[in-house]
Amino acid sequence: MSLPPDLPRPHAVGFVGLGVMGAPMAGHILRAGHRLHVTARRPESAAALVGAGATWHPTARELAGRVDVVVLMLPDLPDIEALLAGAEGLLAGVAEPLRVVISSTVSPAGVRALDARVRAETGGLARLVDAPVSGGEEGAVAGTLSVMVGGQADDVAPALAVLAATGRAVHLGPLGAGQVAKACNQLIVAATVLALGEASVIAERAGLDVAAMLDLLGGGYAASRILEVKKTRFAEHDHSPSGPAKFMVKDLRFAADEARLTGTATPQLDVLRDVFTALTAAGLGDQDTAVVQAYLEGLTRRES
Repeated sequence: MSLPPDLPRPHAVGFVGLGVMGAPMAGHILRAGHRLHVTARRPESAAALVGAGATWHPTARELAGRVDVVVLMLPDLPDIEALLAGAEGLLAGVAEPLRVVISSTVSPAGVRALDARVRAETGGLARLVDAPVSGGEEGAVAGTLSVMVGGQADDVAPALAVLAATGRAVHLGPLGAGQVAKACNQLIVAATVLALGEASVIAERAGLDVAAMLDLLGGGYAASRILEVKKTRFAEHDHSPSGPAKFMVKDLRFAADEARLTGTATPQLDVLRDVFTALTAAGLGDQDTAVVQAYLEGLTRRES
């Protein structure tokens, strides 16, 4: 597949974080005509991409010297900072302008602070763009992710040319804007998942066919992408791991931090944080977010 004619020239793109989301994203970038360079702690995770034409590098430092955009899909800021630092780290290899695109879900304030340090350490050659994604594994595989981008316009332009291969990438504002948008996204997702969990437990205990009910609700005002994707899980009590529920604790904390900075009251967010923190403490955090169903089933209703 070639790039659309209205997009800038192909880029030399690095990709680090070849997991469930990262590997298919990197594959789309490669197939879009960009020159893909990869590194990983486990070389076998890059084998399929290398076989398809990507270039392997044993260290992040070596990769940095060959690309002008690098996309990071790592768990959190400490993982990113570890990749950047040290004699073989990414920043040690920066000799030309480099856009470091953080597609992980991280703290908005944290990404702003990290950008200041990266610019200082590289004399302004390396600059951050934040671009977290929504759409889950299926969106990554299909190339239909929603990509929320923050940064200065001249830094964002090359990132958009690359991220367009993974879905719909939209520049939403200054650095950190992508992470704020992702925090808002997670608030909505968590609220919907919790509502579906409660509805499923009520309906099942009242003797309804949960699968039929959720299918029917999908044609009305309760319809949502979350309902479409999760309805079978709730109907079948399938909470097998996909997007671990424990990650919501981190994501919702970022939303709460930004709410404090903006003086925003968050009655719903406060409840969601309590629920996902409690179910994680109860040992359910490694399961899919649909595990809120099992968590609720274990609670005893307190009459007011």
